[in-house]
Amino acid sequence: MIEESIWGLLCVLAALVGYQQFRMYQLRQAAKHRDELFEIVTENAADMIALVDVKGRRLYNSPAYKKILGYSPAELSETSAFEQIHPDDRFKVLEAAREARSTGLGKRLEYRIRHRDGTWRVLESVASTIRNEKGEVAKLVIVNRDITQRKQAEEQLEHNTFHDTLTGLSNRRLFLDRLQHLFLRSQRNPDDQFAVMFVDIDHFKDLNETMGNAVGDAVIIEIGRRLSACVRDTDMTARPVGGSRSEEAVSRFGGDEFGVLLDAVTDPSDAMRVAQRIQTEVTKPFLVKIREVRASASVGIALSTKGHERAEDLLHDASVAVRRAKGLGGGRCEVFDEAMHVSAMRRLRLETELKTAIEKRQFRVHYQPVMSLENKRLLGFEALLRWQHPAHGLISPMTFLEVAEDTGLLVSIGHWLISEACQQLLAWQMKDAMEPVRVAVNLSSRQLSDSGLISDLRLVLQETGVDPSWLQLELSESVAMSDARLSSGVFSQLRQLGTGIILDRFGKGRSSFSQLRYLPIDALKIDRSLVSEMLTSRSACDIVELIITLAHKLNLKAIAEGIETGTQLAILRDFECDFGQGYLFSRPLDPEAAQQFMRQQRVRGNHAQVP
Repeated sequence: MIEESIWGLLCVLAALVGYQQFRMYQLRQAAKHRDELFEIVTENAADMIALVDVKGRRLYNSPAYKKILGYSPAELSETSAFEQIHPDDRFKVLEAAREARSTGLGKRLEYRIRHRDGTWRVLESVASTIRNEKGEVAKLVIVNRDITQRKQAEEQLEHNTFHDTLTGLSNRRLFLDRLQHLFLRSQRNPDDQFAVMFVDIDHFKDLNETMGNAVGDAVIIEIGRRLSACVRDTDMTARPVGGSRSEEAVSRFGGDEFGVLLDAVTDPSDAMRVAQRIQTEVTKPFLVKIREVRASASVGIALSTKGHERAEDLLHDASVAVRRAKGLGGGRCEVFDEAMHVSAMRRLRLETELKTAIEKRQFRVHYQPVMSLENKRLLGFEALLRWQHPAHGLISPMTFLEVAEDTGLLVSIGHWLISEACQQLLAWQMKDAMEPVRVAVNLSSRQLSDSGLISDLRLVLQETGVDPSWLQLELSESVAMSDARLSSGVFSQLRQLGTGIILDRFGKGRSSFSQLRYLPIDALKIDRSLVSEMLTSRSACDIVELIITLAHKLNLKAIAEGIETGTQLAILRDFECDFGQGYLFSRPLDPEAAQQFMRQQRVRGNHAQVP
């Protein structure tokens, strides 16, 4: 009985062992079947399927990677998936992977990845997790779908929504969006001014009817290109629409109508200048299918300085102005505000006339004597610019210096003034063989910041043969102190060159005495407004005395300008002011009269020995 029981137990045990082996066999077969199914699915899937570990290392990449991104399995194994992702998208991919590991849930994600040919493809990705025996996330299965064509189609649709199909320029919708942005910005900060321009091509309907739509379309395309070329970089709006980059400030509204947004407008003439460029470009002949076509444009301008309640009101004002321009015969520009229109036209006309004055050498130099206040001996002259206008006669620089400075023309004018003054010095010496005198010439802020100032000045001195010590350069206190580091650097170079340096209009600006003592200058010139107020204002008198004392403490000379009365001269002498100029001694003189003045000084024996 015992033997039978043992035998039976052994049979049961054998059966159990066989069953376990059979079960293990079944499990291996099932796993093999799953692996085969996974391989079949991944090997034939249109989407890219990747298996990565928790550190982002590739463990498996489906063949779709080769088809979609161009990389072979070997190439993929040699490169990091992270390195292939666009730098701007890497952070969000890392965040998505971290979230998937921590929550076990993957979210849909879009990012860019580099193709083998260097281009970028857009992928839509979903990650799922694989956990180990401990329940920890061990791997990530990532399914990527190439949606590049879909994104391109969406971007093209968005582009078409905001752009004109014929010219590629922004359309009215995008124009109004940008206009609203600039309008709201100017409401917050009134100093941020801008302008709206409405451009209408004159008689375009007639051109279209006589030459056909194909020619008309070609002309419109070319006009759009020319308008874009006329707009400055500073006229570009920075408002991205739909996430795309900002585009040209030029828009086509439809037909022959265009709009232009000019940002950072500081003066009405800025808009007038762009309008002038536009009209010049539009009037140039168009060559369409070997046919020459001519056109002209009317331009209406509205400025944000007026009190508008809505952004659209600016566009309305510009359209009213362009209708007025067309009503007056076309081919012209009108500013909606009459006062601004007059001012802008005057400034633009002055700018044009200044350019003509440079070309035709209409500028003249007059010389005002600078005298020693101790004995009324002649020290030298200040060279003063005058404009011999063909219609208005001799014009003071006060009427045109601001425009010349703003437009940069003053650099050319200033260079001419220095050259003319040096040549005149040489001419005086050669004619009368008298002792040379000093001539002071004013520098503008534009000249101070001009990188070619020193080299141009050196060339003038070499060409004329004038001793640098007989040339003095004057710069106003406010300009010099606005950028003391630049001024100090330029003054040091001028000092090395050998020219004298005078800080002009001193007492009117806001000097920092700590900076003043480091500037390599020779003299302080007291502003004429302080000199004129000495007889009526005790404080002005005290300030003049203080400036003279300051100059002497710094081993500088003090020069007073605008001396008109003997009483002013007496006060300045009491304060021990060194030199002065003004109508009491002489008005500014033309070169011949200045030479006669020197002759008279020589006859009297009062020609100063210049220290």
